[in-house]
Amino acid sequence: MSQTPHSIPDAAGVPAGTAPAAIRARRRHLNLWRHRSLVLGGIIVGVIVVAAVLATFATPYDPNKQNYAALLQGMSGQHWLGTDQLGRDVFSRILVGARTSLAVAAGAVAVALVIGVPVGLVSGFYRGFWDNWVIMRIVDALQAFPFLILALVLAAVMGPGIRNAMIAIGVGYLPVFIRIVRGQVLAEVRKEYVDSARVVGCSDWRIMLRHIFPNITTPLIVQVSIAMAGGIVAEASLSYLGLGVIPPTASWGTMLHDAQGYLSQDAMLAVIPGVAIAVAVLGFNLLGEGLQEIWDPKLKE
Repeated sequence: MSQTPHSIPDAAGVPAGTAPAAIRARRRHLNLWRHRSLVLGGIIVGVIVVAAVLATFATPYDPNKQNYAALLQGMSGQHWLGTDQLGRDVFSRILVGARTSLAVAAGAVAVALVIGVPVGLVSGFYRGFWDNWVIMRIVDALQAFPFLILALVLAAVMGPGIRNAMIAIGVGYLPVFIRIVRGQVLAEVRKEYVDSARVVGCSDWRIMLRHIFPNITTPLIVQVSIAMAGGIVAEASLSYLGLGVIPPTASWGTMLHDAQGYLSQDAMLAVIPGVAIAVAVLGFNLLGEGLQEIWDPKLKE
């Protein structure tokens, strides 16, 4: 007797049409190639990370060494991306710029996480006066300024430097991370497992750190990827304006600043770091979008 179409086993050995929803969801999630944003973003970010790692020991030339016999040379076998107005190898400086941009962006996100996550946890868990009238009013005041303007003001007050750029950008991100964590905690604190933890005598801090926090990491990971993209743009903006990385340290922003006086002689001096910034931002945004596609519980089967 022939099998009906609904009883024919699939490649996993489960009859088609009878697999539970959880199994079908798992298959969808494991099939990464269906999430093109995740794959493409992961490849781009991976290449940038490899470039940043190579910059620590494998640059073809000293990125800060000036060679006045090779000023503004075009692309060649000796200098793959040419040289700048001081004879420095552009390819080497692009690699070092990748390391600088990733370091500043990662440091800024770390500042936002270290401060924003505990504040958001406490604010959402306890609520009340401190949540409504102190913490959230401070967050509202910070959000009254556009992110980049706030970072510029803080960097101008503290002065240029990689550490100050990290702090300025990280403080600019604080309102976003506090609001995300607070919103997730407000949703989780009403669930039954929190009441059960209270019944068995768990302390408030144990409930927040051991029970609630692991359940709110998904939106945080997505936001970290998106924040990395914004951090790269912010670092480039600060460095371009002289408020970020201090020359001669290579940075994509400082490379753009140095190139603006030589556009008529060699426009590639500005095009190359500009493309690097655009590709890096695209990669982190695609990665965040792909992660959201996988973890979003509202995705249809």
